[in-house]
Amino acid sequence: MKARITVLTLGVDDLQASLKFYRDGLGLPTEGIIGREFEHGAVAF
Repeated sequence: MKARITVLTLGVDDLQASLKFYRDGLGLPTEGIIGREFEHGAVAF
């Protein structure tokens, strides 16, 4: 069986700045920030 990474998580202080870096700086596709309606639930995909 080949080893592989299927999920990678990074904790950040500023989610909006991180999203801008990965989307605008590196050109990675994203759905944006979701889950803002939950306390401590926002994530970027």
